[in-house]
Amino acid sequence: MRAVIQRVTRAEVKVDGESVGKIGGGLLVLMGAGADDTEADCEKLADKIVKLRIFSDENDKTNLSVNDVHGDILAVSQFTLYADCSHGNRPSFINAGEPKRAEQLYEYFKAQLAAKLKGNVQAGIFGADMKVDLLNDGPFTIIMECIGGKIV
Repeated sequence: MRAVIQRVTRAEVKVDGESVGKIGGGLLVLMGAGADDTEADCEKLADKIVKLRIFSDENDKTNLSVNDVHGDILAVSQFTLYADCSHGNRPSFINAGEPKRAEQLYEYFKAQLAAKLKGNVQAGIFGADMKVDLLNDGPFTIIMECIGGKIV
């Protein structure tokens, strides 16, 4: 399972011009499920994201989590995180999870975030053509991967 985590001042996702998820300060999480990912990967990744200390404290040190700052999370599915660009110029997505299973993992991942987060979890719509608008704070962006229930 892969995630791109961005600290944001605001983020919104729209489908067909309609807002389906919107947050103020917090995290935008782009999440992709791989072919071999499991619920254990969702649990570990959600736990790590909620506890990730990337917000500034009173001394301007990145020492606070999204829970510490009462932030929200906008979770957006993105299978393109599994793009393989090693051959030719057209990415292959052979390592991405099968859509039905990937959607189940995305829903489970969102539920795990909601169970661990003090704030709100908003989300995009799996498989939809989404437009994501954000104001990256910092900018602060982290790429994380969980394989076999372990962050690597």
